[in-house]
Amino acid sequence: MNTIRRHLIATAALALLGVATASTALAQGNYPNRPITFVVPAAAGGTTDLAGRMAAQALGPVIGQSVVVDNKGGGNGAIAATMVKRAEADGYTMLMQYSGYHVITPHITKVHQWEQKDFQPVANIMSAPQIIVVRDSVPAKTLQELVAYAKANPGKLNYASSGNGSLQHVTGAMLEQQAGIKMVHVPYKGTGPALQDLLGGQVDLTFGTAPPFMPHIQSGKLRVLAVTGKERLPSLPNVPTTAEAGFPGVNATSWFGLFAPTAVPKPVIDKLTADLKKVVEDPAFRKKAEEQGAAADYQNPQQFGERVKTDYANWAGVVKSAKIEAD
Repeated sequence: MNTIRRHLIATAALALLGVATASTALAQGNYPNRPITFVVPAAAGGTTDLAGRMAAQALGPVIGQSVVVDNKGGGNGAIAATMVKRAEADGYTMLMQYSGYHVITPHITKVHQWEQKDFQPVANIMSAPQIIVVRDSVPAKTLQELVAYAKANPGKLNYASSGNGSLQHVTGAMLEQQAGIKMVHVPYKGTGPALQDLLGGQVDLTFGTAPPFMPHIQSGKLRVLAVTGKERLPSLPNVPTTAEAGFPGVNATSWFGLFAPTAVPKPVIDKLTADLKKVVEDPAFRKKAEEQGAAADYQNPQQFGERVKTDYANWAGVVKSAKIEAD
């Protein structure tokens, strides 16, 4: 038996042992018997981080173990995804994923460090439309005024995103196409850093889910012009949708859900998704999400998997139309 064959046999045996160990632990009622880690593909301060922390905090008492959030921003989500992909398939390292990284970034990345097949859906946790937010010194109080200003000053406005190919980037490109304007895109390594520079005046506007922006909108430091979903947000009832503002083609909603490495055994996935269903459907969780400008939105693995497939196909067309390419 040659060395390569021995290595392959040993690797397969270890994988089977990991699956058997996790399944046995679950059958014995011992899973989880230590903390679980939610790896978040963005810096602290964004909605992905919020979704991860809200779910982790609420899930801990349900499973009787702490759930740790580990922020691994950068690489348009590739750093976090690769970390989870390479983790043991024992149900203790999970990816709290953001839709932009999962269904948009793969279409613009030339070198793929991970693929859809590397993960299996556990549960969707939260959904939220994008909002269009400007700093208080931008001379526009409505989306129509912003477009008019951009047309009169081509290339003067710059907008932040959480990375090249992110949903914020694509939303900005959609607005440029729909409105016939030209802005400068400034990518960051997450919503948190983008928000800090927006507040500091280094950029003029951004597109993002509402939660991280709400305190600054309420304080008057930032001004929200429109919601990119089909309906107004309960937390921002006076803010029109992009369709109401005359730009129905600018429609973008994010989801935030939990994924596991493909080899994690089904009994582990079944237990986690059942526990997350209790968490997400709890009235207190729903209320907190709504107050932040998002919506608690549980979907089981099958439902979530179908949503991923549909979004993956739909965003491929948007990326091609907007001519978005990797850095």
